Amino acid sequence: MNKLAIAEAMIAHYNAQDADAYVALMSDDAVEAGYRGAVLRDGKEGVRSGMKAMFAQFPENRAEIITGYELGPFAVLHEKVWRTNAGEPFEVMSVYSFDGDKCSRVEFIR
Repeated sequence: MNKLAIAEAMIAHYNAQDADAYVALMSDDAVEAGYRGAVLRDGKEGVRSGMKAMFAQFPENRAEIITGYELGPFAVLHEKVWRTNAGEPFEVMSVYSFDGDKCSRVEFIR
């Protein structure tokens, strides 16, 4: 599976609020972070627990992929995200870094 397809599958799992399937596509030491900034969720278990907490807080949370690109060991998605159905969406660029076929880092640009 190419890197872009893996990132798109991660968003499908995100939209299904399936944290276990999402982190199954990540390396054990994967992190989610702000772009060039602080780590938000550390390690596969940190990502899993952080996502489960977010899904509990925002049960209507979802992301729409506007466009995506792949270059070498990276995939980049431009996404529109809603926390609630009635809320205003926000846009984010997500940079997915890969080690082999596992995502090792996701950085969010907002």
